Amino acid sequence: MAIEVRLPTVLRAAASGQANVFVEGETIGEILKALSDSFPGLGNQVISPDGSLHRFVNVYLNDDDVRYLEKLETKVADGDVVSILPAVAGGSF
Repeated sequence: MAIEVRLPTVLRAAASGQANVFVEGETIGEILKALSDSFPGLGNQVISPDGSLHRFVNVYLNDDDVRYLEKLETKVADGDVVSILPAVAGGSF
């Protein structure tokens, strides 16, 4: 099943400028792997070298943070939407 993945502006350059992409998978981990396979520059911005989510990246399944579900093993269903939101900081005091 194809799952919609929504990308914020900061990640779109790694996905050929796309805001929404569709990838196949049955778990969040499979979705992120498929996303990384389709857009190689995107994977290392979301997944750390040890295979876990970067701690500064939040991944949501619909409105739920996957860290409070089953993390990368969280199952997805037809019609679900995955949103990836990296923390953004900046500015001055």
